[in-house]
Amino acid sequence: MTTSSPLTLVKLGGSLITDKTRPHTLRAGLLARLAQEIAAARRANPGLRLLLGHGSGSFGHVPAQKYATRQGVHTGEEWQGFVEVWREAAALHRRVMDALAAADLPALSFPPSALATARDGAVSAWDLAPLVAALEDGLLPVVYGDVAFDTARGGTILSTEDLFTHLVPSLRPGRILLAGLEAGVWADYPACTRLVSQITPSSYPQVAEALGGSHATDVTGGMASKVRLALDWAQALPGLEVRIFSAQTPGSLQAALLGEPMGTLITAGQPA
Repeated sequence: MTTSSPLTLVKLGGSLITDKTRPHTLRAGLLARLAQEIAAARRANPGLRLLLGHGSGSFGHVPAQKYATRQGVHTGEEWQGFVEVWREAAALHRRVMDALAAADLPALSFPPSALATARDGAVSAWDLAPLVAALEDGLLPVVYGDVAFDTARGGTILSTEDLFTHLVPSLRPGRILLAGLEAGVWADYPACTRLVSQITPSSYPQVAEALGGSHATDVTGGMASKVRLALDWAQALPGLEVRIFSAQTPGSLQAALLGEPMGTLITAGQPA
């Protein structure tokens, strides 16, 4: 009998699976390879339990910036923008789901716009019972950055990180893997010659000044916000390990899924 491992949350960053400098541009070959690596990791470790998320990259972020959707939705024009962001995010999500299906992964979509509501930019209600059932039955639930109705803002955007913030205390994952283009957190951004191996609450002040934003359009925050969120997750759930790493190199996502130490490790503990 196969023993299931602790749940792993994985995010494929929008900058990884799309070209964020060119609107509506998918990195189709890279996405297909990432899907195959997830499938290979599941074959190598049949007990691997995963929940996958992905960003919107050059699809959703462009109209989101145009209409300032994350800040709030009230006017007729803003609601039209809300629908446009939804349409773009859903279009990319369909491509992701197709790539996962092509890799014979049992992926099942959980769109936040239909399932979650927000209050002032954070998830306020989300019935997780279907998602938990999917995990228990060995399926691969997939979430993504999407629009959501918001009781304070009218409408907003929930990033994958926002979704993970809500999922951490409920699902209690053992690991969170944030796969992007950067090899990890750089100590000397933008020179990017020295990688920070580990960040904890006590070491964060020393690296905070070096944290950069995103080089392309990103309405949900760059590296600095990802690190702060990762520290929040680690402090909220003792023992949780978060890794920020690059999945651009072939085999790197599979290696990370199978436990190899990739990129920058973020924990609530003391530096190793």
